[in-house]
Amino acid sequence: MSKQQKNTDNNFESSMAELEQLVIKMESGELTLDDSLAQFQRGVELTRHCQQLLENARLTVEKLSDPEDSDSTEPFTQE
Repeated sequence: MSKQQKNTDNNFESSMAELEQLVIKMESGELTLDDSLAQFQRGVELTRHCQQLLENARLTVEKLSDPEDSDSTEPFTQE
């Protein structure tokens, strides 16, 4: 499996690092048109993956901070 075809199962930080490297390569102007298109496609995949991870994190934070959800809150007791 080539680097272009690997899964986006990696974490947010490694996906962002790969995306940053793609941008650097593309901005260098040294890629062929075909290589640029392949890099762009991979960048779109990584961007969507990162957006999904961020959305999942946002939903988790919302759920954990929902005062109506008794599972996510504990009563405050003074000691």
